[in-house]
Amino acid sequence: MRAVTQDRAGAPEVLKVVDTRRPEPGRGEVLVRVRAAGVNPADWKTRQRGVFADGSTPPFTLGFDVAGVVEAVGAGVTLFEAGDEVFGMPRFPHPAGAYAEYVTAPARHFAPRPRGLGHVEAGALPLAGLTAWQALVDTADVRPGGRVLIHAAAGGVGHLAVQIAKARGAYVIGTASAAKHEVLRALGADELIDHRTQDVAAVRDVDVVVDGVGGPNWVRSLRTLRRGGTLVSLLPPDDTFPARQAEEAGVRAVFMLVEPDHHGLREITALVESGRLRVLVDAVFPLEQAARAHELGEKGRTTGKIVLTV
Repeated sequence: MRAVTQDRAGAPEVLKVVDTRRPEPGRGEVLVRVRAAGVNPADWKTRQRGVFADGSTPPFTLGFDVAGVVEAVGAGVTLFEAGDEVFGMPRFPHPAGAYAEYVTAPARHFAPRPRGLGHVEAGALPLAGLTAWQALVDTADVRPGGRVLIHAAAGGVGHLAVQIAKARGAYVIGTASAAKHEVLRALGADELIDHRTQDVAAVRDVDVVVDGVGGPNWVRSLRTLRRGGTLVSLLPPDDTFPARQAEEAGVRAVFMLVEPDHHGLREITALVESGRLRVLVDAVFPLEQAARAHELGEKGRTTGKIVLTV
């Protein structure tokens, strides 16, 4: 099969298409023929560092978002059969190898592809959608009437978080450049802040903040929270993470790492099929142009997701 690999850390140019052995599903696993693979910040950060979060080093194949068709099932799998159309975020944070023609993973790292959603949109959804769902629902337990602040609201995670928070009955405040406000209003955002010209710390009485920006933004986010509120960071804490300040202010500050989640995929599917969640795709590239996809993503100007087609 064809796959995109890298043999060292570096710029997008280290990504090369090679011919390699097609994997075989083990016990409890499925083999999926990939039709689309989402591109995420985790991908280009891993490429730059040359090491996965689990310590895996080159050569390796990037990619966690998968939409495709089950080609074969391993022993013991009853959830799917050959020919089923699925989507998922297999193996995260361990290498999944989604930038390839085939992947294998535990069956329950996938779910049936949502009705009415093409492979490209389905391939854009799992990692960003699960991140937003697990942050808002599993971690922060957003309730009707709650006030939610979402940073980088037009990004891959952000634009889905806006819609999930609205579906939970929340009042949603988003930060984004002014050029993206119209799109975010159409997705349901109630209030928008231009992060280039306005200070988000002026916002008050927020129950939940979802922050994928980090750094000085963490402290500014704390100032928006009411006592008992929750700051969910999507970035690992460093020595600037305001854990002590959060405790003193009577709020909760936590780091959340997304996990493969069959139930969460099913919940996201229900939102898609009910018309309450749609995924925005900014750009689509063929597998062979993975380097170009990374170049675009690293500019940080996209609205929604970037997807590779296989």
